[in-house]
Amino acid sequence: MVDMNFGTGRTGWLPGLVVLLIAGPAAAHLHVTSPQSRGESLKQGPCGAGPDEARGSVVHTFRPGQTITVEWDEFVDHPGHFRISFDADGQDDFVDPAGFDDVDGGPAVLLDGIADRDGGAYSQAVTLPTVECDNCTLQVIQVMSDKPPYGDGNDLYYQCVDLVLAGPPVDAEDPTGSLDDPGCGCAAGPAGGGGLLALVGLLGLGRRRRG
Repeated sequence: MVDMNFGTGRTGWLPGLVVLLIAGPAAAHLHVTSPQSRGESLKQGPCGAGPDEARGSVVHTFRPGQTITVEWDEFVDHPGHFRISFDADGQDDFVDPAGFDDVDGGPAVLLDGIADRDGGAYSQAVTLPTVECDNCTLQVIQVMSDKPPYGDGNDLYYQCVDLVLAGPPVDAEDPTGSLDDPGCGCAAGPAGGGGLLALVGLLGLGRRRRG
């Protein structure tokens, strides 16, 4: 017999169950959290919602050649790997892997074969290409190896980040741009020259006192 007593103290688990039933199917298996991704759609390449998916409202600006940190969450764990790619003009350069074990990359791929490690939060440093672009896209995909056969539309999750790359390229010796403050070099020059003039002045004063 089913207990239908929904009195006080007997139904504390119901709100949590309702939340799980509602939120569970909607929760993405893969979600790029930083830089903020375009949206929650995942299943249709190249960016989750199909080839005609529009650019999002959140656009991130970086410098050409800058090294950024890409962070994502794998909410539902699947064995496999991750791939990060870049298209300088839109999203039509992205190509799906040829199979579960394809980690050979390609012209658009920045990093491939990033190993799955039982889900959770991921963080990966990525150096952006040294190009200027106002319609560029960063793609993160998850290749799942537990859904054979490959190629049936159930093997990949897609997320995209909309970018602009503008300004002078970042120095290769300082990929984060932290040493590019123009004030640093300018401040060092006058300070050094002032010290030298002071030393010359002291030497001259010493000569006058000895005379």
